[in-house]
Amino acid sequence: MPSLPASSASGAPLLSARGIARADPLSGTVLLHPATLDLHAGDHLVITGPSGAGKSVLMRGLALLDPLSAGSILLRGKAVAACDVPAFRAQVAYIRQRPAMLGGTVEDNLRVPYTLKCYADRSYDHERAQGLLAAAGKPAGFAAKHARDLSGGEAQIVALIRALQLDPAVLLLDEPTAALDPESTAAIEALVLAWARTGPDGRTASSAAGSPAPEVATIWITHNPGQDTRVGNRHLHMQAGTLGPLPAALAQTASATLMATA
Repeated sequence: MPSLPASSASGAPLLSARGIARADPLSGTVLLHPATLDLHAGDHLVITGPSGAGKSVLMRGLALLDPLSAGSILLRGKAVAACDVPAFRAQVAYIRQRPAMLGGTVEDNLRVPYTLKCYADRSYDHERAQGLLAAAGKPAGFAAKHARDLSGGEAQIVALIRALQLDPAVLLLDEPTAALDPESTAAIEALVLAWARTGPDGRTASSAAGSPAPEVATIWITHNPGQDTRVGNRHLHMQAGTLGPLPAALAQTASATLMATA
Protein backbone atom coordinates (compact mmCIF):
# COMPACT_ATOMS: atom_id res chain seq x y z
CA MET A 1 0.00 0.00 0.00
CA PRO A 2 1.49 3.39 -0.97
CA SER A 3 2.08 5.89 1.81
CA LEU A 4 -0.57 8.57 2.10
CA PRO A 5 0.14 11.99 0.57
CA ALA A 6 0.33 14.82 3.06
CA SER A 7 -2.46 17.36 3.14
CA SER A 8 -1.64 20.83 1.76
CA ALA A 9 -3.82 22.47 4.38
CA SER A 10 -1.97 25.79 4.17
CA GLY A 11 -3.48 26.62 0.78
CA ALA A 12 -7.03 27.51 -0.15
CA PRO A 13 -9.46 24.58 0.06
CA LEU A 14 -10.30 22.74 -3.12
CA LEU A 15 -13.85 22.14 -1.93
CA SER A 16 -15.77 23.81 0.87
CA ALA A 17 -19.21 23.23 2.33
CA ARG A 18 -20.75 26.06 4.32
CA GLY A 19 -23.70 25.01 6.47
CA ILE A 20 -25.17 22.67 3.87
CA ALA A 21 -28.38 20.97 4.99
CA ARG A 22 -31.11 18.86 3.45
CA ALA A 23 -34.66 17.99 4.48
CA ASP A 24 -37.10 15.59 2.85
CA PRO A 25 -39.24 17.80 0.58
CA LEU A 26 -42.43 15.90 1.40
CA SER A 27 -42.20 15.05 5.09
CA GLY A 28 -39.83 17.81 6.18
CA THR A 29 -37.68 15.24 7.99
CA VAL A 30 -34.13 16.51 8.43
CA LEU A 31 -31.76 14.25 6.51
CA LEU A 32 -28.64 16.37 6.97
CA HIS A 33 -28.13 18.91 9.72
CA PRO A 34 -26.02 21.97 8.77
CA ALA A 35 -22.54 20.70 7.91
CA THR A 36 -19.36 22.66 7.28
CA LEU A 37 -16.04 21.30 6.05
CA ASP A 38 -12.98 22.25 4.02
CA LEU A 39 -11.16 19.78 1.78
CA HIS A 40 -7.60 20.68 0.80
CA ALA A 41 -5.26 19.24 -1.81
CA GLY A 42 -3.75 16.04 -0.44
CA ASP A 43 -6.65 15.36 1.90
CA HIS A 44 -8.02 11.83 2.04
CA LEU A 45 -11.00 12.32 4.30
CA VAL A 46 -12.79 9.23 5.61
CA ILE A 47 -16.36 9.54 6.88
CA THR A 48 -17.67 6.72 9.02
CA GLY A 49 -20.97 6.15 10.78
CA PRO A 50 -23.84 3.67 10.97
CA SER A 51 -26.08 2.90 8.03
CA GLY A 52 -28.76 5.56 7.66
CA ALA A 53 -26.66 8.23 9.40
CA GLY A 54 -26.73 10.51 6.33
CA LYS A 55 -23.31 9.86 4.82
CA SER A 56 -24.59 9.41 1.27
CA VAL A 57 -26.90 12.41 1.68
CA LEU A 58 -23.85 14.48 2.59
CA MET A 59 -21.86 13.18 -0.39
CA ARG A 60 -24.67 13.85 -2.85
CA GLY A 61 -24.98 17.34 -1.40
CA LEU A 62 -21.25 17.95 -1.82
CA ALA A 63 -21.59 16.84 -5.46
CA LEU A 64 -24.65 19.09 -5.96
CA LEU A 65 -26.66 16.11 -7.13
CA ASP A 66 -29.56 16.82 -4.74
CA PRO A 67 -31.07 20.23 -3.92
CA LEU A 68 -29.83 21.71 -0.65
CA SER A 69 -32.22 23.16 1.91
CA ALA A 70 -29.55 25.57 3.14
CA GLY A 71 -25.89 26.43 2.75
CA SER A 72 -23.51 26.65 -0.18
CA ILE A 73 -20.70 24.78 -1.93
CA LEU A 74 -17.47 26.51 -2.96
CA LEU A 75 -14.89 25.22 -5.43
CA ARG A 76 -11.45 26.77 -4.94
CA GLY A 77 -13.02 29.51 -2.87
CA LYS A 78 -15.74 30.46 -5.36
CA ALA A 79 -19.40 29.76 -4.65
CA VAL A 80 -20.92 27.45 -7.25
CA ALA A 81 -23.88 29.09 -9.02
CA ALA A 82 -26.57 27.12 -10.85
CA CYS A 83 -25.03 27.96 -14.21
CA ASP A 84 -21.66 26.60 -13.02
CA VAL A 85 -22.93 23.14 -12.03
CA PRO A 86 -21.97 21.27 -15.25
CA ALA A 87 -18.39 22.57 -15.05
CA PHE A 88 -18.37 21.86 -11.30
CA ARG A 89 -19.30 18.21 -11.89
CA ALA A 90 -16.34 17.88 -14.24
CA GLN A 91 -14.15 18.77 -11.25
CA VAL A 92 -16.02 16.93 -8.47
CA ALA A 93 -16.82 13.31 -9.30
CA TYR A 94 -19.20 11.21 -7.20
CA ILE A 95 -18.95 7.41 -7.37
CA ARG A 96 -21.97 5.83 -5.77
CA GLN A 97 -22.01 2.41 -4.17
CA ARG A 98 -24.23 0.89 -6.87
CA PRO A 99 -23.23 2.68 -10.09
CA ALA A 100 -25.32 2.59 -13.22
CA MET A 101 -23.90 1.00 -16.34
CA LEU A 102 -25.09 1.82 -19.84
CA GLY A 103 -25.54 -0.68 -22.67
CA GLY A 104 -22.58 -1.91 -24.65
CA THR A 105 -19.14 -2.95 -23.48
CA VAL A 106 -16.97 -1.78 -20.62
CA GLU A 107 -15.01 0.37 -23.07
CA ASP A 108 -18.25 1.87 -24.40
CA ASN A 109 -19.02 2.95 -20.84
CA LEU A 110 -15.56 4.45 -20.44
CA ARG A 111 -16.03 6.46 -23.64
CA VAL A 112 -19.39 7.95 -22.59
CA PRO A 113 -18.08 11.00 -20.67
CA TYR A 114 -16.29 12.27 -23.76
CA THR A 115 -19.63 12.76 -25.49
CA LEU A 116 -20.53 15.44 -22.93
CA LYS A 117 -20.07 19.12 -23.68
CA CYS A 118 -17.83 19.75 -20.66
CA TYR A 119 -15.27 17.29 -22.09
CA ALA A 120 -15.49 18.50 -25.69
CA ASP A 121 -11.83 19.50 -25.68
CA ARG A 122 -10.66 16.05 -24.56
CA SER A 123 -10.57 12.63 -26.20
CA TYR A 124 -10.69 9.08 -24.92
CA ASP A 125 -7.25 7.57 -24.25
CA HIS A 126 -7.50 3.83 -24.85
CA GLU A 127 -4.00 3.10 -23.54
CA ARG A 128 -4.52 5.01 -20.32
CA ALA A 129 -7.88 3.34 -19.70
CA GLN A 130 -6.25 -0.07 -20.24
CA GLY A 131 -3.52 0.85 -17.77
CA LEU A 132 -6.04 1.89 -15.13
CA LEU A 133 -8.02 -1.31 -15.61
CA ALA A 134 -4.84 -3.36 -15.27
CA ALA A 135 -3.91 -1.50 -12.08
CA ALA A 136 -7.37 -2.37 -10.75
CA GLY A 137 -6.59 -6.03 -11.32
CA LYS A 138 -8.66 -6.52 -14.48
CA PRO A 139 -7.23 -8.84 -17.16
CA ALA A 140 -6.61 -8.05 -20.80
CA GLY A 141 -9.89 -8.25 -22.68
CA PHE A 142 -11.97 -6.99 -19.76
CA ALA A 143 -12.75 -3.78 -21.70
CA ALA A 144 -14.59 -5.89 -24.27
CA LYS A 145 -16.87 -7.47 -21.67
CA HIS A 146 -20.54 -6.51 -21.98
CA ALA A 147 -21.76 -4.22 -19.21
CA ARG A 148 -24.84 -6.39 -18.60
CA ASP A 149 -22.53 -9.25 -17.59
CA LEU A 150 -20.66 -7.29 -14.91
CA SER A 151 -20.92 -8.24 -11.27
CA GLY A 152 -21.64 -5.53 -8.71
CA GLY A 153 -17.95 -5.31 -7.85
CA GLU A 154 -16.91 -5.10 -11.49
CA ALA A 155 -19.41 -2.30 -12.07
CA GLN A 156 -17.87 -0.41 -9.12
CA ILE A 157 -14.44 -0.74 -10.72
CA VAL A 158 -15.65 0.45 -14.13
CA ALA A 159 -17.38 3.46 -12.56
CA LEU A 160 -14.19 4.33 -10.69
CA ILE A 161 -12.01 4.06 -13.81
CA ARG A 162 -14.56 6.13 -15.73
CA ALA A 163 -13.99 8.92 -13.19
CA LEU A 164 -10.23 8.54 -12.70
CA GLN A 165 -9.48 8.88 -16.42
CA LEU A 166 -11.07 12.36 -16.33
CA ASP A 167 -8.76 13.56 -13.53
CA PRO A 168 -11.26 15.43 -11.35
CA ALA A 169 -9.97 17.63 -8.55
CA VAL A 170 -12.16 15.92 -5.97
CA LEU A 171 -13.22 12.28 -5.89
CA LEU A 172 -16.21 11.38 -3.70
CA LEU A 173 -16.20 7.63 -3.05
CA ASP A 174 -19.34 6.13 -1.51
CA GLU A 175 -18.22 2.68 -0.32
CA PRO A 176 -16.26 2.06 -3.54
CA THR A 177 -15.08 -1.42 -2.48
CA ALA A 178 -18.25 -2.68 -0.76
CA ALA A 179 -18.78 -5.46 -3.33
CA LEU A 180 -15.11 -6.42 -3.74
CA ASP A 181 -13.03 -9.21 -2.22
CA PRO A 182 -9.96 -8.31 -0.09
CA GLU A 183 -7.50 -8.66 -2.98
CA SER A 184 -9.54 -6.39 -5.28
CA THR A 185 -10.11 -3.97 -2.41
CA ALA A 186 -6.37 -3.64 -1.86
CA ALA A 187 -5.82 -3.03 -5.59
CA ILE A 188 -8.45 -0.26 -5.66
CA GLU A 189 -7.08 1.43 -2.55
CA ALA A 190 -3.58 1.43 -4.04
CA LEU A 191 -4.86 2.65 -7.41
CA VAL A 192 -6.73 5.63 -5.96
CA LEU A 193 -3.84 6.70 -3.73
CA ALA A 194 -1.36 6.36 -6.61
CA TRP A 195 -3.68 8.34 -8.89
CA ALA A 196 -3.90 11.07 -6.26
CA ARG A 197 -0.12 11.30 -6.17
CA THR A 198 0.47 11.51 -9.92
CA GLY A 199 -0.69 13.70 -12.76
CA PRO A 200 -2.22 12.53 -16.05
CA ASP A 201 1.29 11.82 -17.38
CA GLY A 202 2.21 9.72 -14.35
CA ARG A 203 4.83 12.09 -12.94
CA THR A 204 5.09 13.11 -9.30
CA ALA A 205 6.51 16.31 -7.91
CA SER A 206 9.63 14.41 -6.84
CA SER A 207 10.13 12.67 -10.19
CA ALA A 208 10.06 15.74 -12.41
CA ALA A 209 11.85 18.97 -11.58
CA GLY A 210 9.42 21.84 -11.36
CA SER A 211 6.41 19.51 -11.77
CA PRO A 212 4.01 20.12 -8.88
CA ALA A 213 1.99 17.29 -7.41
CA PRO A 214 -1.61 17.36 -8.69
CA GLU A 215 -4.09 19.27 -6.56
CA VAL A 216 -6.56 16.53 -5.83
CA ALA A 217 -8.38 15.20 -2.77
CA THR A 218 -10.70 12.34 -1.93
CA ILE A 219 -13.54 11.63 0.46
CA TRP A 220 -14.27 8.00 1.32
CA ILE A 221 -17.32 6.50 2.97
CA THR A 222 -16.50 3.08 4.35
CA HIS A 223 -17.78 0.34 6.62
CA ASN A 224 -14.73 -1.79 5.87
CA PRO A 225 -12.80 -2.42 9.13
CA GLY A 226 -9.32 -1.01 8.77
CA GLN A 227 -9.94 0.78 5.47
CA ASP A 228 -10.27 4.11 7.25
CA THR A 229 -6.69 3.92 8.50
CA ARG A 230 -5.35 2.55 5.21
CA VAL A 231 -6.73 5.30 2.99
CA GLY A 232 -7.43 8.25 5.27
CA ASN A 233 -5.32 11.07 6.67
CA ARG A 234 -8.40 12.83 8.08
CA HIS A 235 -11.47 11.30 9.74
CA LEU A 236 -14.99 12.53 10.51
CA HIS A 237 -18.07 10.71 11.77
CA MET A 238 -21.78 10.97 11.06
CA GLN A 239 -24.56 10.16 13.47
CA ALA A 240 -28.25 10.89 12.89
CA GLY A 241 -27.55 13.36 10.08
CA THR A 242 -24.90 15.30 12.01
CA LEU A 243 -21.29 15.54 10.84
CA GLY A 244 -18.66 15.81 13.54
CA PRO A 245 -15.27 14.61 14.78
CA LEU A 246 -14.51 10.95 15.26
CA PRO A 247 -15.70 9.88 18.74
CA ALA A 248 -12.84 9.37 21.20
CA ALA A 249 -13.34 5.61 21.50
CA LEU A 250 -13.29 5.17 17.71
CA ALA A 251 -10.29 7.48 17.36
CA GLN A 252 -8.33 5.37 19.87
CA THR A 253 -9.23 2.19 17.99
CA ALA A 254 -8.17 3.74 14.68
CA SER A 255 -4.88 4.91 16.20
CA ALA A 256 -4.16 1.46 17.61
CA THR A 257 -4.92 -0.14 14.24
CA LEU A 258 -2.63 2.28 12.43
CA MET A 259 0.25 1.63 14.86
CA ALA A 260 -0.21 -2.13 14.55
CA THR A 261 -0.01 -2.01 10.75
CA ALA A 262 2.82 0.55 10.51
